[in-house]
Amino acid sequence: MGRLTFAAVATAALWFCGVGPALAEPRADVSGDLSGDLRERIVRAIGQADRPVDNLFQARRRARDAAEDAIAVLRSEGYYAYGVDAEVLEIEPPRPVVAITPGPRFVFAVPQVAWTGTAPDAETQALARLALELTPGAPGRAAEVVAAEGRVVATVRQAGYADASPDPREVVVDHADNSVRPTFRIAAGSLVRLDGLVLDTDGRTNPAWLDRLRPWREGEVYSPEDVAELERRLLDTGVYDTVTVALSARDDVDEEGRRRVLVGLSDRPRRTLELGASYSTLDGFGVDSRWSRYNVLGRADTLALVARLSELDSRLGGDLTLPHWRQAAQTLHLNAGAYQNETDAYQETGFGVGADISRRYGANAFVSAGGSLDATRSDEKEARTLSPLGRDLITVAVFGAASLDRSNDRLDPTQGWRVEARMAPTFITGDESLPYLEASAQGSAYLPLDTQGRTVMAARLRIGSLLGGALPDIPAPLRFYAGGGGSVRGYAFQAVGPRLSDNTPRGGLSLVELSFEARRKLTDRWGVVAFVDAGSVGDAMTPDGDNLSVGIGVGVRYDLGFGPIRADIAIPLDADKRDGAFQIYISIGQSF
Repeated sequence: MGRLTFAAVATAALWFCGVGPALAEPRADVSGDLSGDLRERIVRAIGQADRPVDNLFQARRRARDAAEDAIAVLRSEGYYAYGVDAEVLEIEPPRPVVAITPGPRFVFAVPQVAWTGTAPDAETQALARLALELTPGAPGRAAEVVAAEGRVVATVRQAGYADASPDPREVVVDHADNSVRPTFRIAAGSLVRLDGLVLDTDGRTNPAWLDRLRPWREGEVYSPEDVAELERRLLDTGVYDTVTVALSARDDVDEEGRRRVLVGLSDRPRRTLELGASYSTLDGFGVDSRWSRYNVLGRADTLALVARLSELDSRLGGDLTLPHWRQAAQTLHLNAGAYQNETDAYQETGFGVGADISRRYGANAFVSAGGSLDATRSDEKEARTLSPLGRDLITVAVFGAASLDRSNDRLDPTQGWRVEARMAPTFITGDESLPYLEASAQGSAYLPLDTQGRTVMAARLRIGSLLGGALPDIPAPLRFYAGGGGSVRGYAFQAVGPRLSDNTPRGGLSLVELSFEARRKLTDRWGVVAFVDAGSVGDAMTPDGDNLSVGIGVGVRYDLGFGPIRADIAIPLDADKRDGAFQIYISIGQSF
C-alpha cells in the first residue's frame, strides 16, 4: 500500500508541477464581434502581464501596445478593413481594452509569377506556378504569401537553377473587391550543371576517396538534394569538426559551363582519449577508457582501443570503422576483444571477433548484416542440483537487422515513432552442439498532447524469442534477462524473471518489456517524468507476458542543449530480498 501511495502522490505532484504558475492577468481585454479562432489568436498575441495596472497612464500604454499586436494579427489573417481602438475603462484600477471591428476578410485573387532577367524553361515555369498553392477565394493570409514565395524559389532551385532568388514582391490589397493579389518576382539565373569536387583541408582525407562519395556524375543538372547528401555523408563519419559543401562562384565555370563543388573539411583532433567511471550499490565500481585515432587511412576511418574494468563486466579490445566502404552510405565495422562477465546468473570468459556492414537508406533507415565468432568458458549452476556446470564453447552467429526512425529527435523525441528488428541464426559447438535462432524486435512511439510538445506520452515495447532449443541446452550467457536502467527500472540487473531455488537468476527463452512515460517540460531547461515499467522472462519460446514484474517511479530532466540529462528513482512493486527498496538511475538522453 505504501508503494501505491508513493506512486499516486508522485503522479499528482508531476501534473501539479506541470500546470505552472497561477493564471496571469491579460495585458488588455478584447471586445468586439470576433470569431472564436480569431479572438484566441489576438488574445495570445496580446499576452499576459506579470503585474496589475497601477495607474491610468500605464493602462493607456498597455492598451496602445495591445492594439498594435491586434492589428498585426488582423493583417496576417487577411483582415485589412479593420477598426481597432485603444480604450481605458476608468474604474479602480483602470482596465485597458482593445475594441475591434474586424471588417470583411480579404481573399486571394489569381497570383502571378514574374521572371526577372531570363526566364527558366517552360517546364520549370509550370512547376513554379503549381508550387504557389494559393487558391483564389482562400483567406488572404500574409504568412501564405511568404510561404508561397519560398516554395517557388525552392522549386526553381530543385529544377537546376541553383542561383534562383526572390526580388521584392508586389502585393496589391484591393478594397474595391476585398482581394489580395500577389505578384512574385523571381530571378531564376542560368541552369547549372555540376563538375567535380575541389577539396580544401589541412587533414589527411584522400581526394580520390572523397570523389567517390559524390552522388552525381559530371555534367548532371544541379540538385540541392545531391549537394546536401554529400554533406550528410561526410558528417556521418564523425571524424570532422566542420564540413562545408557549396557551389563555386557563378563565374567559375569550365568550357562546358559546368560548376565545381567546393568541399571544406576540418579534421577533429587526430587522437582522443576518453575516460569514464561508474558506481552502483549493486554492481560496484567501474572504469572505462577509449583511445581513438582518426583518419589514419585518409578515408574518414576510426581505429579505437577500448578497455573496461568493473565487477560486473570487463573487456579489452579494438575496433576499426570504415564509413562509406566500397559504396556510399555503407559502413564496415571490424572488432576483436577479450572479455569477462561476472553476474548473479553466470560467469563467462572469452575472446571474440566480429564484422558487420550497415547501410543507410534515406536519412533514418538502416539495414545491417554481420557475423561473430566467440570462444568462451562459461560457469553456471545446474537447475535441479545447483551443482557447478562449466561449458567450453565456440559460438558462431550471423545476423540481420533493420531499423527505421521517424521520431523528431534522437535524444529527446516529442513525436513520431521508431522500430527495429533483429534475427540471428546461431550455432554452438564444443562441449555440446546446438543450432537455434534468436529473434527480437522493439518499437517506441511518442504522442504530444499540445502543439509545443511540452507534454508527451511515450511508450515502448520489446519482445524476444530463442527458437530451436530447450532452456537447459542454451548456455546461461545467451539467454534473455530483464531488469535494470535500460529494461525494467526499480529492479537490479537480471532480477526480473525465473530463479533457481537458491535465488540465482535462471534466464529464459522469451522476453517481454513494456514502458510508459508521461513527460512534462516545466521550463525551457527543466522537466519531470512519471513512468511505469514492466517485464517478463519466460520458459517458453513464445513471449506471453505472464508473471510481469512492475516498477514505477518519477524522474527529473535537465536539457543540456543537445539533449537531456536524466535522473530517475524507481521502486519495484513485487520486490523480494534481492531487490532494494528503490533504484536510482542517471544517464544522458530519455530512457527510450
